[in-house]
Order: sequence, then structure tokens, then C-alpha cells
Amino acid sequence: MASDTTSAATASEPVQVYANPHRVPNPPVTHPGRDPRAFHRELPGYEVSPLVDAPALAAELGLDALWVKVESRRLELPSFKILGASWAISRLLVDRFGTLPDPPTLDDLRVALASDTPITLVAATDGNHGRAVARMARLLGCACRILVPAGTAEARITGIESEGATVEVVEGTYDDAVASSAALAADDVLVVSDTSWDGYVDVPANVIAGYTTIFAEVDEQLGTGNIDGDVDLVVVPMGVGALTAAVVAHYSARAAVVAVEPLSAACGLASARAGEPAFVPGPHDSIMAGLNCGTVSLIAWPTVLAGVDAFVAVADAAAEQAMRDLADLGVVAGETGAASLAGLRALVAHADEAGIDVRGRRALVLCTEGATDPVAYERIVGGPPSTDVR
Repeated sequence: MASDTTSAATASEPVQVYANPHRVPNPPVTHPGRDPRAFHRELPGYEVSPLVDAPALAAELGLDALWVKVESRRLELPSFKILGASWAISRLLVDRFGTLPDPPTLDDLRVALASDTPITLVAATDGNHGRAVARMARLLGCACRILVPAGTAEARITGIESEGATVEVVEGTYDDAVASSAALAADDVLVVSDTSWDGYVDVPANVIAGYTTIFAEVDEQLGTGNIDGDVDLVVVPMGVGALTAAVVAHYSARAAVVAVEPLSAACGLASARAGEPAFVPGPHDSIMAGLNCGTVSLIAWPTVLAGVDAFVAVADAAAEQAMRDLADLGVVAGETGAASLAGLRALVAHADEAGIDVRGRRALVLCTEGATDPVAYERIVGGPPSTDVR
């Protein structure tokens, strides 16, 4: 039965938990037509990201096992977003030119772009997706324009600019930046969004497909003999739902899936409660900047609604504690990157409301971001982000 509660360990740390009544045993999912891993392996700096075993933390939380998939250094960038952005851009260009090998290499894409009218890649972002698009633009030799909402940390803007992109600050929320980016679409301006809206679905669908590389790696890592057993609980940060949809497609037939959001931007929880996409008005001012989204992705939402067992919304203090917990494991996690572990702690404390028996589970937590704001990281964790950790 659905449950919707607001409770707290202290007055300053509220939690919202919603057991999703729309969960079905075998949710309909759209599987990628092609495996993106061959393309990803050709990108500069590709390597399998770490899967960290956390037995002491598992014991503390009453779990049989806990693994953290660390996406803090993916393809030389501090988040997982490059996996979706790179694959979506490659598919966009394959469709545009029609004569490329499939899948193409970076050189194939560069040659095609050099023979065509110059294009500009455009994206809206809270930081990580935009930097990923900007990195791809730099690798391909084309221009890039990234729109960010007001209040975006200067370090995240600087990171995007370091890729050679032009950054424009949009007054308002991330959703306002998305609307502004959509309005720029033209023959020579290609919008690369990880969220979708009416009439714009192919690119964000391919972003979701690009994320499947993460879970193919986990399956291989769990099968190496170094780490034994499969997972039966996956905790994932929600945002607009693209990564969550990828998790559902891979795990929902064999694991419970829990989506984590900030209290101030819990658009997934609100939409699940409504049974349809619901808008959560701003301000979306959580330190979990990558999750400050007021609207779910239309292409991701049907999969999310059918495949997520529970939605958990947490306060910023919970993310800060999770950053410190991960630092103790040798994992550098930014505020958004720590959200999943924060949600797992909340889930353990409110398992009855979530409708999930957490005890004895074998859990996978996705750490999706490194220290993209080093000043904030040092303030929260008590020291600078080390370069000698995962």
C-alpha cells in the first residue's frame, strides 16, 4: 500500500517516503537498439569505473552487502553524464549524415562534421550534463553553448568553460534553462538534452541508452570472483529520471529500485503521487544541484513510474553526511553523488513506509558525481578532495 510520510531523526532532517502503488512486476522498458559500450571504449580515457565493497557500512545498515559504483572520474570527467551525452550525440550525427559507420568512431564523426556546415551543440544543465556535452563538442571540433540556471556554482561554470564552451546564465530554474535551450534549435544548432518534452524524445532516449554501460560493467564486476553475488536493491538519484529509467530497464525484474530526490525538488515523488507528470515549482535550491529538477522527463517517466518501488526525498544535511561516509570509504563524492547513500540511510530508517524489507538485502548505490565544487566539498567533508581516492 502506498505511504506518504514526513518524519525526522531530528527536526532539521525531514524525510519524505512514498511507496509507489504503480509498480508492476515486469515494467515495460525500451531497450537500446545497439550496445553503446563499443563506442564508449573508443573515447579518450575510457576505463571501467570502480565498484567499491563497503562491508562495515553494510553491517551498520543491516544489509548483507553494499557496493558503491563510483562515477566520479568517468572518461576524465567528474560524473557519469558523458556516457549518455556521448552516445546521444553519436546517434544524432549518424541520423543527420546517414552515411556513417554504425557505430561510428570519433574520427568518423569528426570527418563528417568537417565536411558539413558548422554546427553548434546546445544543452541546459545544472553542471555535469553540460560539461559532458561541451567535452564532446571539443573532441569533435564544433562550437558549444551551455545554459545554466541562476545560482549555479562558479566552479561548475568554470568546468564547462574549460572545455571551450560558452556559458549563459538563465534567470530562473533548471527547467527555465531547458526551455531556453529548446528555443535555440535550428538546422545548425543541435540541442542535446537529457530530458524530454512533446516532440523531443530521440536524443534523451539515447542518453538513457548510453547509461547502460554502467550496469553492464557492474554485472561483469560482480562476476569476476573478487566480489560475490548479485544485487537485489538499487538506490539511484532521480533528477529528471533518465538514469532511473536505465536502472529500471536493467534491474527491476530482479531488484527493488529506490529513487532519491531533494525535498525541494521531488518531482518524481510528486508525479508518482499524482500518477502522471507533475510540476514542482521552484526555488529548487538544494545543494544536490544535479537533482534540482521541477519536471520529469516525458520519455523516462512511464518506465520510472512502472519500475520504481519507492521514492525518497532527503534534506541537504543527509547528503552532507553521506559525503563524509563516502570519504571514509576513500570515495570522493559531490553533493549529488552522495544522494543515493543519503537515500539508502533514509530507506533503512523508514523501510515500513517504503514497503521494502531492507534487512539482509544486497544493495547497489550509485555515486554519480565527484567534487564538482571543491570549496563546498572541503567545507562539508573537512578537507580538500584527494586525488588519491576513487
